[in-house]
Amino acid sequence: MCKKSSNFAPKFVTIMRKQAFLIIAAFVLMPFGVRGEIQITGAGGWYESAYVEWAPVSGAAEYQVKVTNTETNESVTLDDPLIRYYGTYLRADALGLKPGSYRMQVSATLECGTDIPDEMAEGAKPAETDVLTVKAHDRNGFAHFNYPQGVGAYKNDGTLKDGAKVLYIHAANAKTVEMDVTIDKKGTKRHCTGLQHILSAYEKGFAAQPLAIRLIGVVEVAHLDSLGSKEEGLQIKGKVGIPMDITFEGVGKDAVLRGCGMLVRGAESVEIRNLAVMSAMDDCISMDSDNDHIWVHHIDGFYGQPGSDKDQVKGDGTIDVKSDSKHVTVAYNHFWDTGKSAMCGMKSETGPNYITYHHNWFDHSDSRHPRLRTMSVHIYNNYYDGIAKYGVGATYGACGFVEANYFRNCPRPMLISMQGTDTKNGTDEKDSPTFSKEDGGIIKAYNNVFEGSRTLVYYDAETNPVHFDAYLAATRDEQVPESVKTKQGGHTYDNFDTDPSLMPAVTPDAPQDVPSIVTGEGGAGRMQHGDVSFAFSSTDDSSAEKNSELANLIVNYTSPLQGIQGEETDYQPQAIDGTHEDNDLLFDGSTIHNPQGKAFRLYTLSGACIGETRATALAIDYLPNGIYVLVSRDGSKRIMK
Repeated sequence: MCKKSSNFAPKFVTIMRKQAFLIIAAFVLMPFGVRGEIQITGAGGWYESAYVEWAPVSGAAEYQVKVTNTETNESVTLDDPLIRYYGTYLRADALGLKPGSYRMQVSATLECGTDIPDEMAEGAKPAETDVLTVKAHDRNGFAHFNYPQGVGAYKNDGTLKDGAKVLYIHAANAKTVEMDVTIDKKGTKRHCTGLQHILSAYEKGFAAQPLAIRLIGVVEVAHLDSLGSKEEGLQIKGKVGIPMDITFEGVGKDAVLRGCGMLVRGAESVEIRNLAVMSAMDDCISMDSDNDHIWVHHIDGFYGQPGSDKDQVKGDGTIDVKSDSKHVTVAYNHFWDTGKSAMCGMKSETGPNYITYHHNWFDHSDSRHPRLRTMSVHIYNNYYDGIAKYGVGATYGACGFVEANYFRNCPRPMLISMQGTDTKNGTDEKDSPTFSKEDGGIIKAYNNVFEGSRTLVYYDAETNPVHFDAYLAATRDEQVPESVKTKQGGHTYDNFDTDPSLMPAVTPDAPQDVPSIVTGEGGAGRMQHGDVSFAFSSTDDSSAEKNSELANLIVNYTSPLQGIQGEETDYQPQAIDGTHEDNDLLFDGSTIHNPQGKAFRLYTLSGACIGETRATALAIDYLPNGIYVLVSRDGSKRIMK
């Protein structure tokens, strides 16, 4: 296909304000793909999504990407913002797919001009991927228990709920994105501008429209219109008992929220997935106060901003569940050397509060994996990988069922406050060095694997009736006797895990397979394990110090994203110095002269293609006042005022 209108504007725009014209020029200067079709360089299926990557096509103004279910032949053309430009390649992600087999097809629309070279047209022929396998997300856990309508904006089959609204959010539009939201029982619509403004309108509890917020690239705190929470950052706040049906998700493998975190409060049916949180003000994600059916998965949690306390050098919390939040699943998340990884419960819960942690990668993190208070918690198939302080800790009457996890170099896999290992078996009760002085909680352990752990004391009625770290069950459905009590507080285990009316049915993976599952393809963290590559050393296994190399990587992280198809930006184009000269193309202030007949294209900085020529001589004299980008086919370019 070829766009022939001389005022057609290429639809890719830059996220970097001062490089608008460079993105446009790059399309012209890129080498051709494989002769005869677009060159696909990568493709794959993931959980309820798929992606394709390809080399830029010389002369392409825009691309179209279609995803087809090979079993039903149903096809969908992707929204423009799902097509992004990364300099040396382009990528498109198809979201909201049912599990199954798919193909993705990429085609290009060529730029302005009627004289399209044959080789250019050949290089823009559509290309199709091989069959891609799309899997279902793992919906095991309390968030989905007895909740058939699905958590967030998606149904349990992976597709968007009926009538769902999709918002694409990136650095250039987070302040300007618009949506009408119902705010009262009369159906009154409020026109909202800015991401937080839209979320705040949902607080009213009258917006019945499911909402999928899709984050593209890096969104900094400075890009946001406002913060719903001064302590945390973005806030999703609802009305208790009214489903919000909101999913906040990253697109692809490089979505990042940096400089703040997210607070979920009084909300029901909220999902947060597939994004990284860097340099959060307090917690990366905090589920605080009266939440119900919340699902947080495939998050990369990095260092937060240092706090005032000595144990907040790496930030405060990472993913916290607090204050009467219930039916929450925290799964497939990657905790990168975090200090306080996962708080679960405070002291004000009225109960029962049921929480699941599964398939998380606690990657050289320090403590709270999780730290339990008051809650009844199922902790299974997590990978504890070089833990400096302790694994699971139980206080304040909490009940934790810890099964089929893999502990590698975790010196204290399980602790109960004020007894056992926490007090050096009773010899250090006044000054606990590792954990807490609160009442204890009971941990039931079953079928875990330990590599390099130092201290773990199981209950024994004769030898360890008081100072123990956990009760070791002989079978998965064994109940913990009421005679097993915490030393401080006299708390017992509620055996929630043996009651099928309370406990979701789940068949855990074998614990010896957990490391390969969690760190492998489709494991913890963002899609394809995100775009941050870092390997810890063996010295990090026992160190609770902040890793300076990882900290520098986060501080200096820059997004590889350079353009988003079809998205408007609010920047004012600016010319920059240092452009290459092309002395054979002359510009006298109003007219371009081309005495040697060089092939070139002329653009406005807004992206509009004025035209192209292959003539032996040309003078364009209808240019209005402005700044232009002139691109020669030989690779030179210049900015003209």
